[in-house]
Amino acid sequence: MDLNNDKQKWAEKLRPILELYKDKKHPLNYQNPYQLMIMVILSAQDSDANINKIAPSLFEVYPNLESMSVSNTEALIPYISKVRNFGTKASWLIQIAQELKEDKNISTNLSDLIALKGIGRKSANVILRETNQPAEGIIADLHVIRVAPRIGIINESKDGNKVEKQLMEKLPKEIWGEIGMSISFLGREICRPTNPKCDICPLNNCCNYYKSNNL
Repeated sequence: MDLNNDKQKWAEKLRPILELYKDKKHPLNYQNPYQLMIMVILSAQDSDANINKIAPSLFEVYPNLESMSVSNTEALIPYISKVRNFGTKASWLIQIAQELKEDKNISTNLSDLIALKGIGRKSANVILRETNQPAEGIIADLHVIRVAPRIGIINESKDGNKVEKQLMEKLPKEIWGEIGMSISFLGREICRPTNPKCDICPLNNCCNYYKSNNL
């Protein structure tokens, strides 16, 4: 089996969504790397829409890491109380702020990012992509976890890290930076959990799900 050839075949099959979604900004309405990091942490097991709602008042009081570093969880919680697992996340944010102290200390490499509380590989990959850093992995959010196996790129798994590992093995590194969000956007807009819009999907010519439902 020629793995490189297989990788290039998948890259070609996925090119329509790479072209469609390349460089499209993440749905979180952040203005700078500090806001991005905070919002990515808060969005875990919550919706981007909800985080976008609570963010303005949060950042009005905490405009940077320095302001957050001199605060505490009790003071922070009222601003994120509508976020899922807000208590734990408040603790993470204060700990990160006290560790980094200033926005300029926010790292742009994966190993440093995942060493911080509340940041796993998915979150770190989002931060790297949105700050235009070289990809060190592939974003595997809930949409990617659902859609990538549906297309037929990988085997089904509910574990984001396993999904990412499979994708990294199947896809050439030159598309790692964009393919995760491209699949995610496809899942948000077209390949919905129920009643996917297969007829307008740019991947319906190579999608296992479409083929199996249109025999």
